[in-house]
Parts: sequence; structure tokens; C-alpha cells
Amino acid sequence: MYIIKQSDCPEIINCDRTIIREIISGLSAPQLSFSLAQGFIRPGQSSLMHRLTSAEVYYILAGVGVMYIDDEQADVHPGQTIYIPSNSRQQIANTGACDLKFLCIVAPPFRAENEEILL
Repeated sequence: MYIIKQSDCPEIINCDRTIIREIISGLSAPQLSFSLAQGFIRPGQSSLMHRLTSAEVYYILAGVGVMYIDDEQADVHPGQTIYIPSNSRQQIANTGACDLKFLCIVAPPFRAENEEILL
């Protein structure tokens, strides 16, 4: 059995400016073919436009915002799941008054070298 407490997962600022707590990944549990993290965007902030070589899924936990994938955009709110195909341009912005919180599932597992910031 593998149980992880959120408080044991340090917050880091990812290179796309998202605040991340990596919960579990193929790096910490090599038998996994995905990684799971919790992301946060503060009010009025957004991630940088970026691209991952892995596919990604966001599940919105709290707050509201706008998700941008390639040439599309959509308002997002709690209870929504967003699929982000690999190599897509993506960005998420917090348009609300509280933190935008979401789970990130990345398959294959997230690796910093597989992320490109697009300016």
C-alpha cells in the first residue's frame, strides 16, 4: 500500500509559473505510467503558454478560470475535466477571487525536460 499525505509534498513553482505539489509519479513509484500533481494559480495570475510532450488531464477542484488549448478557449470551474493532447499549446488563467486549484495527471509521467515554455 502506498499512501501519500499532501503535507509531505512540497510546493514548487514550475517553470510555467504554476504552483505545483507533485503527489506521485513514475519517478517516486517506478511502476506507474503517469504522474499526479495538484496545481494552483493565484487570483489574477496565469501559467505561461507552454507545451508538453505528454498528454495531460486537468480536473478542476476549486475556483474559476479560462483554459487555452491551441486555438480554443473555454471557461472552467469545479467538477470539470479537461483533456490536453500531447504537444498542444496550453495555458490556464485564474479569473476568480480565490485560488484556482486542479489536479494534473500526466502520461507518461511529467519530466521538466519534456516541457517547453512558449513566449
